[in-house]
Amino acid sequence: MIPLFRNILTLTFAVLLVSIGEIKAQDTTLSPASISTPDSVRVNNIFIIGNEKTQKSIILRELDFTTDFLYEWETFMGIIRADQQKIYNLRLFTEVEITPLFTGDKEVEILISVKERWYVLPSVIFQLADRNFSEWWTNQGRDWSRVNYGLKINHNNVGGRNEKLRFSGQLGFTKALDILYSKPYIDKKQKHGLAIQLTYADQKTIPIKSEYNRQVFYTNETESVLRKNFSAALRYSYRRSFYNYHFLTLGYNKTWVSPDVLAENPNYFQHGDNNLRYAFLQYSFRHDNRNVAAYATKGELLQVTATKYGILYTKDLDEVELNLVANKYFTLSDRFHFAAGLTGVWFLSPQQPYTLVRGIGYSPNFIRGYELNVIEGQQLYVQKNSLRYKLLDLSFDISQFMPLEQFSTLPLKMYLSANFDHGNVKDRNNIPENARLANQYLFGYGAGLDVVAIYDMVLRFEYSVNNQGEGNFFFNFRAPF
Repeated sequence: MIPLFRNILTLTFAVLLVSIGEIKAQDTTLSPASISTPDSVRVNNIFIIGNEKTQKSIILRELDFTTDFLYEWETFMGIIRADQQKIYNLRLFTEVEITPLFTGDKEVEILISVKERWYVLPSVIFQLADRNFSEWWTNQGRDWSRVNYGLKINHNNVGGRNEKLRFSGQLGFTKALDILYSKPYIDKKQKHGLAIQLTYADQKTIPIKSEYNRQVFYTNETESVLRKNFSAALRYSYRRSFYNYHFLTLGYNKTWVSPDVLAENPNYFQHGDNNLRYAFLQYSFRHDNRNVAAYATKGELLQVTATKYGILYTKDLDEVELNLVANKYFTLSDRFHFAAGLTGVWFLSPQQPYTLVRGIGYSPNFIRGYELNVIEGQQLYVQKNSLRYKLLDLSFDISQFMPLEQFSTLPLKMYLSANFDHGNVKDRNNIPENARLANQYLFGYGAGLDVVAIYDMVLRFEYSVNNQGEGNFFFNFRAPF
């Protein structure tokens, strides 16, 4: 498994570095077909090419203009640019271009050209079970037994309707089975959607508490299964406008732990039983107006979520959790952009079952420089900042060597970043072993290199120092916010 994985990485890196085809800078700007542009324009027809599988209605849903309506020219070009980004953020296409074609002084035909992704992606699961790469590398001593492996099949465009079907079977550190099906639109006006998810997992080694701001893992002498978890959820979605979404989720969760776990931590579930059962109801509002969802350089993201754990039956759990995510992305120039993000978590009760514990160190609440730590509590905020410089923006055309059109272009972007994060965790229980970082103002700063590649893959290489004077190199697989 490891030699094969290394060979794949080597081959991919070689393809990116060697000029084996046309290399050109990406250009996402729009060039009108006419040099002399009118004050206003009317759209006669809309044509779409390249959508071999995707239904036309899925693309038209993202358009903020219509035919037989007179638009002021500059306003119209701004609408086109925004619509181009919305179609790309469907994550169904590798390339999207909207071009106005003049047929008269004030009349245009609109040509939408897309290049579809590969939608059915069978893949091998090979991922670390720990919170992040640095946790595995440093705290867990690069233990290869803490790796999950298996098979995942994603169909990201079932029936050409942007429906998602995911199946994954996983072995290794955590044995798991996950099935998800989502249908974004169940009505003709394309505003209402449904999704269902079933998940099962069991583990022989689990975190049971934290001490000195590090997770404490436990395995019993017989190496038997210590925790089993089953969950089911039904989610309703409502998209009234282009950028605003409402989600209502009804779910059920059952977690069993071995009596050995309660012997090590009697407060693991808090109610004295080794079974935790509860239904939950969750409402979430999401405003997403980012230019690129995977690695934004312009726009904003706001998400507010309220979850009630324990509805109708509250014997095992009766809790309320509030979450906030607020990110803003500023384009300063062609090369520079600034990103700022805020996350917050609030529990109403002073204690929670350990399976619900939150804190800095658990995604997405990281402070750079504290990747090796967990700071647990009932209330927290994290504020992140990154000033980024676009170092490289290229696209490799390898169509003469790659028979699959969906992989014929390899984009590559690199950004240098200067980072500063800060935050605080309020632990009402004041656990002495965690007092060094809990209920304290924390911050971290440093520099990094971000790589954005094919199919929105993000790699981050960072060196960060925290306010405890601890510095380290950190490697991550996704954008920080």
